[in-house]
Amino acid sequence: MSDISRPFISESRRQLLHEHLPRIQRCVERLSDDEVWWRPNAESNSIGNLLLHLSGNVRQWIVSGIGGAEDHRRRQEEFDERAALPAAPLLERLTDTVLEADMVLAALPPHRLTEAIRIQSFDTDVMRAIYHVVEHFSMHTGQIIVITKLLKGDVGFYDTSHGDPRPTWNERGVARGGRPITEHR
Repeated sequence: MSDISRPFISESRRQLLHEHLPRIQRCVERLSDDEVWWRPNAESNSIGNLLLHLSGNVRQWIVSGIGGAEDHRRRQEEFDERAALPAAPLLERLTDTVLEADMVLAALPPHRLTEAIRIQSFDTDVMRAIYHVVEHFSMHTGQIIVITKLLKGDVGFYDTSHGDPRPTWNERGVARGGRPITEHR
């Protein structure tokens, strides 16, 4: 298993930190606080709720479930929040959580991927937990992109001025003009 374990962990880290998080960052930075809490209908989540939910999920599954930190998550509160909290601290919270998860994954010994763990009420293993988080993060990133496009039109993820599309964030995964997400505070 060790021949595939390091690339799996590395790609999972790259997806979270350098693909999905910069897209969320780009979306949130284009929106007002009111727009971050807009929802198309009562049954849908706002971007604000999704930011809280992603922070809770990543912390519970990776920082706590794999990394061993205490789990204090109250999942339903992530969806129930309606106070229109300012967007900047929500994005900072998500960024900090992803950075914490990245540190857990960076230190993860490959042999732990098959280790049995229990998260929420699920019996799983470390590899499936990582896979769940990356897939879950990707799905909600897509929802955040769709809501942003509904409100603002093109989000500008790619520069097509020279033919082939090129990402508009740099090699470290930072949306141009945004905070470097690989810097720890």
